[in-house]
Amino acid sequence: MSLIGNILWIIFGGLIICIEYFISGFLLCITIIGIPFGVQCFKLAILALIPFGQEVVSKQSANGCLSIFMNIVWILLGGIWIAATHLILALLLALTIIGIPFAKQHLKLASLALTPFGHEIRGK
Repeated sequence: MSLIGNILWIIFGGLIICIEYFISGFLLCITIIGIPFGVQCFKLAILALIPFGQEVVSKQSANGCLSIFMNIVWILLGGIWIAATHLILALLLALTIIGIPFAKQHLKLASLALTPFGHEIRGK
């Protein structure tokens, strides 16, 4: 079931979202300061490409000061807008019965887009 969901996700916009995250990640990795943020964009890109069958879990070391600081910087520099975009898409998709699984995936992406530091993506 997750294979069919991932194929439909890629066809209906998942590939475009993934490419956007990869381009952002490459641009952020140009500078030394942006490398940690670029790595998080790559994490988001992987989840944006194949969200079905994946889950976002907190790492054990997620409670550190550096993780919290980096999440605050991420939120202020654009994470809030990325998460808001995923929330709006989730609300629009949830209006139809067919779009509910895709809305759930956008909610998963929104939670990771808001605070990507201290989380990892695992297969179910």
